[in-house]
Amino acid sequence: MRVRFWGTRGSLPVALTATTIQAKIAKALVAAGGRSFASEAEAAAFAAETLDFATNGAYGGATSCVEIEGADGAFVICDMGSGLREFGIDSFRRIAGGHPAVYHFFLSHLHWDHIMGFPFFGPAFNPNATIVIHSGHADAETALRRQQEEISFPVPFDWLRAKFEFVVHEPGVTFEAAGLTVSLTPQHHSHDSYGYRFEKNGRAVIYSTDSEHKVENMDAEAAFEAFFAGADLVICDTMYSLGDTVSLKQDWGHSSNVVAVDLCHAAGAKTLALFHHEPTYTDEDVQRMHAESVRYEELVRGDRSPLEVICAYDGLEVEV
Repeated sequence: MRVRFWGTRGSLPVALTATTIQAKIAKALVAAGGRSFASEAEAAAFAAETLDFATNGAYGGATSCVEIEGADGAFVICDMGSGLREFGIDSFRRIAGGHPAVYHFFLSHLHWDHIMGFPFFGPAFNPNATIVIHSGHADAETALRRQQEEISFPVPFDWLRAKFEFVVHEPGVTFEAAGLTVSLTPQHHSHDSYGYRFEKNGRAVIYSTDSEHKVENMDAEAAFEAFFAGADLVICDTMYSLGDTVSLKQDWGHSSNVVAVDLCHAAGAKTLALFHHEPTYTDEDVQRMHAESVRYEELVRGDRSPLEVICAYDGLEVEV
């Protein structure tokens, strides 16, 4: 399976400001130390080899949207955050190349940052497209229709031309969809949230965002350890640092990098992807949290197998 990240921020989209871009350029120029480059390609190669990711790149600002490729040819997408717009554009390119116009969506929950990209999802206007929306929420269709009412958006849901199907699933009951074996589990979050486990040919990907796990209540996390068990990739809500969750944002429905590492260790997972980044965090902040997470994993690993800790960013692709 191949996993593509189209949106990795939490709560609301953010954009790079001119001041932020200028600061990146200034830092890059200092790192160049007066070097001259014969071409932009040569300068780009220097930047890729020398600069850290926070300077030479960006974690991105689109909200949650993750694609899982490798099923029966259909598109498989987790959540409909603002990253969905770019995915939709890219899917048109692939459909032109012969990819089926069949989309399976799996919704973690119905808060706005996880569905706000849908009104801008171009394939919804394609009469030849089939869109199946999987959820643990019986009111998923209501939520999507409501955000396209006239008071909020100029294009009503009924103007969409794709064939729609809404499917509500029961937690703990495994089902088949788009050539994948899928199960979902309830998570602690306002109006409920659901994590998903996708399996194919002995490989497993977990999508678990907007779920609050507490350090002082880890004994109650046995269900998540079982759900994450042996996963090749766990995409996990790590919106806050441990300090934030304990001192400022407890009961806000999100988790920390530290708890995610602990859960993945207990579950014997192979790779953890930090996800749903705090919108006020700069690229340097996210990069620092990633480094701290890697170091924490090394310190608490003990005799367990190493857990690879990566940091999701808009545009990242991971082969599972």
